[in-house]
Amino acid sequence: MYTDGYADQFGGPKGKKFKYKQLNELLLANSHLSMEEQKKIISETFDSWKGDLEQIDDVCIIGIKV
Repeated sequence: MYTDGYADQFGGPKGKKFKYKQLNELLLANSHLSMEEQKKIISETFDSWKGDLEQIDDVCIIGIKV
């Protein structure tokens, strides 16, 4: 589960939104990793995407291990 904050964040080389498709692909591509590794990748990807731009919204991602 996640809020819209991650997908709506502006950044990247063209200053555009991250978008839901890219977020879903990121989550699926790393779903085989441990929860800690996923958290690290998700956080690093967000920070890299955002760059020097201001964070525009709250960001919440909840993962459940089954």
